[in-house]
Amino acid sequence: MAAGLARAIKIVAPCRSNRLKAGATRGTHVRPLNLGPLHPIVSMVTSSTTAAHQPLAERLRPRTLGEVIGQQHLLGEGMPLRIAFESGQPHSCILWGPPGVGKTTIARLMADAFGAQFITISAVLGGVKDIREAVEQAQVALGQDRRTIVFVDEVHRFNKSQQDAFLPHVESGLFTFIGATTENPSFEVNSALLSRAAVYVLQPLSEDDLKQIVARALEIQAVPAIETVAIERLIAYADGDARRLLNTLETLAVAATQQKQETITEAWLLKVLGERMRRYDKGGEQFYDTISALHKSVRGSDPDASLYWFVRMLDGGADPRYMARRLIRMASEDIGLADPRALRLALDAAEVYERLGSPEGELALAECVVYLAIAPKSNAVYKAFNEAKAFIKKDGTRPVPMHLRNAPTKLMKELDYGKGYRYAHDEAGGFAAGERYLPEGMAEPGFYRPVERGLEIKIAEKMRALRALNENTP
Repeated sequence: MAAGLARAIKIVAPCRSNRLKAGATRGTHVRPLNLGPLHPIVSMVTSSTTAAHQPLAERLRPRTLGEVIGQQHLLGEGMPLRIAFESGQPHSCILWGPPGVGKTTIARLMADAFGAQFITISAVLGGVKDIREAVEQAQVALGQDRRTIVFVDEVHRFNKSQQDAFLPHVESGLFTFIGATTENPSFEVNSALLSRAAVYVLQPLSEDDLKQIVARALEIQAVPAIETVAIERLIAYADGDARRLLNTLETLAVAATQQKQETITEAWLLKVLGERMRRYDKGGEQFYDTISALHKSVRGSDPDASLYWFVRMLDGGADPRYMARRLIRMASEDIGLADPRALRLALDAAEVYERLGSPEGELALAECVVYLAIAPKSNAVYKAFNEAKAFIKKDGTRPVPMHLRNAPTKLMKELDYGKGYRYAHDEAGGFAAGERYLPEGMAEPGFYRPVERGLEIKIAEKMRALRALNENTP
């Protein structure tokens, strides 16, 4: 089927013209089939006629859907986008994913597959004028019985009125709308437009995908031989971004030619790329050493050291979303109930980053880092949770006391389920003094022992008062 689809795509492919429409602004390009100099989904089969002087990404670009690497959860046999290609009926969609994972390339291959006019609009440079021009071009194409795909790059950059301008034309079927965004479309794309487009989530390319790109570049002798450890460095630096990897490989190829470097070693790689390289490998020892330093600085209540390690990780290429998850963990583990606001602030910071992305959203994470560092510390809940898990693991399964059991049926009530339970809200002070909630015969385990810091000072006082009431109740 893949071979047949590849043939079908080639048959319906429009002319590979790269000319701009006369009078088009810098935000609107008409590119029927030009797949561009940079793309993140790389061909496994490169034509022998491809000129050696072409950019590396151009030489490795996919010509058909069957040639792509990556995004197989969307493009593999039986997967959503594959089905859309095979159906012959394009539909409006939003491609959401990080940079360099194939959003633009998929859109261009879709135009190729359906023989459609392909119009690109940059939401960074374009505006309503560009949308009007795209509409005019689509109307001309419709008069020629030809489809049009309008691709909006960075669609989240358009404001509400600009996004609304697409609605009547998407609704009428004048053109198929494809938006690309690195931001969560739930927050950044109008609900009206979102309801008319399928959302496809693209993932960062895997290490195996990136290694295939390196192998293909080596196969066509686009770069010198590369040591295995240097390849691992390159894969870590690319961090799922094929565009970054392709650009880096091309930089290395040029530098190697100039310096007559026959083999790319790790030392030479670091020398050539300098600050562009990661300061640690994702998933490597240095990565975990750095996150450990951040966690311990927060725990140690040093805001300056905490900020230092946090920025070191961002500068080294750490995913801010990973950092947000770690901050949430720190709020739970090291601050806990000494300051319950810390957890809420960590969650808010993570949400702010999801809405704003980088670099704006990173400030909210930095604010969270400082707050966590200066907040009162307690690991009492963390320790209590671990002690409870350990106890349950080694203890037998004790029956639930009868007065605590649920009694939704008449039979259960007749069996004394729930009998004798004291409803705390009906008791003085909202506390049923002397009531037991642990299984019969089980001693008080004392899992939770609040510390004398922050809110837990008051929690400890409350627990002592409740304990006294229990002890004084016959």
